[in-house]
Amino acid sequence: MDRRLRLESIVQKELAEILARELHNKGVGYPCLSEVRLNEDYSLARCYVSFIGSKRPEENLEELRRLKGLARSLLARRMSLYKVPDLQFLLDDTFDKAERLEKTLEEEEKAIESFHKDE
Repeated sequence: MDRRLRLESIVQKELAEILARELHNKGVGYPCLSEVRLNEDYSLARCYVSFIGSKRPEENLEELRRLKGLARSLLARRMSLYKVPDLQFLLDDTFDKAERLEKTLEEEEKAIESFHKDE
């Protein structure tokens, strides 16, 4: 396993704990960290986040972005790196896309069934 994958895994684990335990009461809802990607020089971590049960994920994301300095300092306390990467929070809409696709497939399946019944 290369160094970048190990660091991404460690950052994701530690940041997920920070989001769940230390930042969830700050108005960010219930964030779910799905992936962390580090750039080539490890100076930036792209953190893909979704918000469980949130009706306003964009607002939750903006609040989380306002707290990125606090999240980064909490991450620095947990990790022994020379320089902790800057955090960039991005909305992960994979679950929403999957749900829309599933609904579309169900509708198509019902349309096919009703077509066969009409024959």
